[in-house]
Amino acid sequence: MKNYQILIDGKWMETGKWIEVWDKYRQEPFAFIAGADADLVNKAVEAADRAWRENPLTPFQRYEIFLKGAQILKRREKEIGEIISREVGKTLKESLGEVARAIHNFIIASEESKRIVGEIVPLDAIQGNENRFCYTIRQPKGVIGCIAPFNFPLNLVAHKVCPAIAAGNAVVLKPASVTPLSSVIMCEVLEEAGLPAGYMNLVPGSGAEIGNAMLENKEIAFYSFTGSAEVGKQIAAKNGFRQCSLELGSNAGVIICADAPLEQAAEKCVRMAVSNAGQACISVQRVLVEDQIKEDFVARMLEKAHTLKVGDPFDPETDVGPMISEQEAIRIENWVREAEEQGALVRCGGKRIQGALFAPTIIDRITPEMKVWSEEVFAPVLCVDTFRSFEESLKKINHSKYGLQAGIFTTNIDKAMKAAKAIETGGVIINDIPSFRADNGPYGGVKESGIGREGIKYAIEEMTNLKVIVWNL
Repeated sequence: MKNYQILIDGKWMETGKWIEVWDKYRQEPFAFIAGADADLVNKAVEAADRAWRENPLTPFQRYEIFLKGAQILKRREKEIGEIISREVGKTLKESLGEVARAIHNFIIASEESKRIVGEIVPLDAIQGNENRFCYTIRQPKGVIGCIAPFNFPLNLVAHKVCPAIAAGNAVVLKPASVTPLSSVIMCEVLEEAGLPAGYMNLVPGSGAEIGNAMLENKEIAFYSFTGSAEVGKQIAAKNGFRQCSLELGSNAGVIICADAPLEQAAEKCVRMAVSNAGQACISVQRVLVEDQIKEDFVARMLEKAHTLKVGDPFDPETDVGPMISEQEAIRIENWVREAEEQGALVRCGGKRIQGALFAPTIIDRITPEMKVWSEEVFAPVLCVDTFRSFEESLKKINHSKYGLQAGIFTTNIDKAMKAAKAIETGGVIINDIPSFRADNGPYGGVKESGIGREGIKYAIEEMTNLKVIVWNL
């Protein structure tokens, strides 16, 4: 098994403490990574603070680094995809798709690093300010603390690291403990691309130790976190006056109207309920179907679900790989059993196959209080409810503590426009599933789905300070 070192202040090091990295399908360790501690977190922050203050990068330098980084990622695409499939468990075709998205994020970051602009403010529009000249600029915040999730260990790290460095900041990165190797690759790529020492620092470890050490370090100016709502609330409570971006949970819903293209909608709903074993914040979880087409639509979804192959992520025929751990598969199996006891009908799946493999599941006869409907399942589980009127569908989809993204399938433009305005989420996707995300667009939620926005351009705004400059001429 390979031992991976960590990067702090431009130096690769071992720490005397090792974290096992498991192959999620084979359920056995395949690598080790050096573990950090609170002292190393502080050293990483010191190095990052020196880097951005003493060795600032010009926009053109940042552009060159990310453009070269994209080329390096492309060169190592197959190797990286295989590592993602082992440490996450997603199918190789999904992992290669994630690498492709990370490459696009590097290219977007290279472009956006040259577009950080201010504006001229016409102060003389107010009487008495005739001799004033005013403009704004954006400046780096400083050290950005990034805490990444396990489900997209390369691309969601890119969504934090790329805008941070593109804006002129330096980074201290804590990857998910179960999927840290993609972050090692991120560090290797940026180092080879010419990023100076101190701008990228890697501190693997538990949230309880490393995450808290990062929160307690007052030199970190901004936190970018993706994870559970419970941890997000803790960060917001401890963060004080420092700003943060929190991308949290969801139980993403989609409305299927009777006039919708049902075959297309059914295929997309099933596919994105099970993609990455359902472990995405915007996986399809709640499907609201107009009452008159319910049985037809469910039959279409069942037909597609029965064709899915669950198994080895490296088998090109596999559609659904394992969940992140056997413990998580047991959790969702218990949730499904609880829903059955409360009156739900499992139309397919509902059980573990073996280890962390969980069968694609469709659940009918749902009530709002069931966990599989009201909480984030983070598993290949899709739940179905019905509505009689369009107003009822809007009420039901909004009846959630989350508000990340939602979708609606309809050919009625009036319904689509009404849904776009009335649904209480950060994004509404018309004639598609809520799982659609474009990496160059804004992404984030409302309610307990978080605060702030990702997407390179929008995250750069979050990670810079707006300064106003006024001349008295």
